[in-house]
Order: sequence, then C-alpha cells, then structure tokens
Amino acid sequence: MIDEHAIRERYEAIRDQLDERGRRLFAAAEARSAGRGGVVAVSRATGLARGTVERGLKDLDQPAPPGGRVRRAGSGRRRLTAKDPTLLEDLRRLVEPVTLGDPMRPLLWVSKSHVKLAKALQKMGHAVSPNTVRKLLHQLGYGRRANRKANDGRQHADRDAQFEHINARVLAFQAEDQPVISVDTKKKELVGNYTNKGTEYRPEGQPRRTEVHDFENKDLGKVVPYGVYDLADNSGWVSLGVTSDTAEFAVNAIRSWFDNKGRDLYPAASRLMITADCGGSNGARVRLWKRELQDLADQTGLTISVCHFPPGTSKWNRIEHRLFCHITQNWRGHPLTSRLAVIELIAATTTTTGLTVECELDTNTYQKGVKVTAAEMATLNIERDGFHPEWNYTIAPRHIPHN
Repeated sequence: MIDEHAIRERYEAIRDQLDERGRRLFAAAEARSAGRGGVVAVSRATGLARGTVERGLKDLDQPAPPGGRVRRAGSGRRRLTAKDPTLLEDLRRLVEPVTLGDPMRPLLWVSKSHVKLAKALQKMGHAVSPNTVRKLLHQLGYGRRANRKANDGRQHADRDAQFEHINARVLAFQAEDQPVISVDTKKKELVGNYTNKGTEYRPEGQPRRTEVHDFENKDLGKVVPYGVYDLADNSGWVSLGVTSDTAEFAVNAIRSWFDNKGRDLYPAASRLMITADCGGSNGARVRLWKRELQDLADQTGLTISVCHFPPGTSKWNRIEHRLFCHITQNWRGHPLTSRLAVIELIAATTTTTGLTVECELDTNTYQKGVKVTAAEMATLNIERDGFHPEWNYTIAPRHIPHN
C-alpha cells in the first residue's frame, strides 16, 4: 500500500526549493518508486496533475535540457502575441496619449483601466483578459504615472540674476548682524474634525473618525497662518489670522515677530531685510503692502529692504522648505479640531537642525479691498534699486520714532 501521507510530507518539505522541472522530477521519482498506482497516488499527495507526473516520468529517461532550461525547447503554451500578431499594436493605439474628447479615438484617456482596455480589445476581435492586458502594458513599457510638478511656467530672463542679487544682499546683511527674514502665507486651513492628509500611529483597527464632508464650520471657520522665518536664527514665527489674508495682516505678523523675538535677537538692528514672493498679500505690486511697511518703519525706526522672488519661483523662498514643510509634516494625520490645536501643533514643530517655532493667534479683523491712493503712495519714503526696481526697494523711516 502506497503511503500518500509520507509522500505529501516529503514534497511539502522541499517544494519551495524546487522550480517547475524539479517538482515534476520529484513527483516522477516518487511514482516510479511506488510502482503500480504510483502516478495516481503521487498526484493526490502533491496536488500535481497526473499529466505533469507522467511528463516527469518521461523527463527521467531523457538528458536535462541545456542551459538550465526548465522545459524542452518548443514546449509550453504559445504566446498570445504570437497567435494574435495585431494585439500589441491595437493595444498601443488605445493607450497612446490622446486629446480628451477626440471623436476619432475608440477610447478616452480617462477610461484606461485594465478591464475597459480588455473590453475594447475584445470588441476588436481579440481574446484577451484584464490580467493579460496588464502584462502586455508592462511589455510595451507603459505603467501608471502620477503627475509631476516640474514646469516653472514662463521663466523670466533675469530669474537667476535676481536669485544672485537676493543672495548677495542676504550675505551683506548677515555680515553686519542685521536681521534677514523670509515671509509668506501658508494655505488657509479648515478648523474642525476634518481629515488631514497623512497618517499617524494608532492601535490596529482604530482609525480616527472624521467628518465625511469638508463643509466649513461656521463657528470655527478657517485660519490663515502667516509665517516669518529668521534665516540666521533658524527659528519661525507664525501669526494665526482668523479673517482675511491681507497686506495689513502680513505686516502685522512681521511686527509681532519683531516685538516678540527680533528686538531681543538683534538689539543693535537698524535695518531689516525681507525676502518674499512676488504675489499674494506681500506681492510686489500691492500698494497696501508698501504703505504698511512704511508704518512699520516709522514705528520701529528700521530701514526695511525688500527683495521679491521672480514670478513662478515661490518654492525657492526659504520659508517654504525651512519652515512650512516641517509644519505640514508635524501635523499630518491630525485633524485641526480647534484654533488651540493648530497653535500647539505649529509650536511643537522642531527639526534635528535646531528649528524652533512660536505661534500666536491674531484675532484682529482685516478688511479686504482697502485702497491706497496715489497721493498716499507719494508720501512713502521709498527708494527703488537700479536692478529691477519693481522687485527690489528700500523703505526708510519718515522720522525717528520717540522711545
């Protein structure tokens, strides 16, 4: 009597170490050793088809295929592309980049799933499954690709020259121990129990439950983080506004930074350099930005030099990759359930290079659409640089403030 249990144990002990030919030869050797009825018994014990065991018996009596082949030359199922020579070309035509809504194409780019591609090929007379489509796409060199932010848009001819100009000014200010700050507004954030991108460690099977829809909570509203990053001190200050992102709000954030941190860090400061984007509340063409900076200069006695990054280059502003990215990483996966939660998460942001951040709530109301007349602009004590004066300018106090 053939001991199928023993055969099964031997097979399972080495099965994962064998390739297709090795499994076939093992089964054949067991069947031959068992004698009459061995093929059926080995098939039941190993789960291999009887035909596989029988092919293994033939393999035992023949020399091994050359070059370490698993099968003899010419054996195995013919490739689908060999039986259907137009299949690959038809698939390539379906997945080539097309214009959305092009009536001459049988399939739009928005429908390119494996299932839909298989159905389209089947309508063209090809016998193909979604899994086969996946393999053929790989053979053609196609794969799913996400969008990649790489285009800067229209590049200004003096972009690199402005970068060099900003760098030279920064080094000159720092050499004289004068403060240099990078400023910008982080995107508005909904306050409430809403899903925040990213993940956090929680017990298995206990995800944090958040609202299904991101409808603004009228009581909590949104917050506007305006950041000030001190290049020399590697520290950040964030004013958390609750109304609008205006130039008045932006300059008040700089004022708060100077009153709370800058004055102590730079007791001998007589000048301040600001690097900022070309648009937004601190944009190069915003009159209110310049008027509010003039008021700040008058109040503090600081001569304020501003250098704007060229259009389309905001990601080069230091605050983006020295402060904002770390704040985003710190609160990933955490719902911003309250204004206090936002403040605490921002203030808890640190890095291995020593970044520290402070955050303060700004409850002032800032009105949109404030107009600054030409007559008001004429009163500003502003001197524009010879190199791109629209991007580079200095605002000096109109009088010495009384201490």
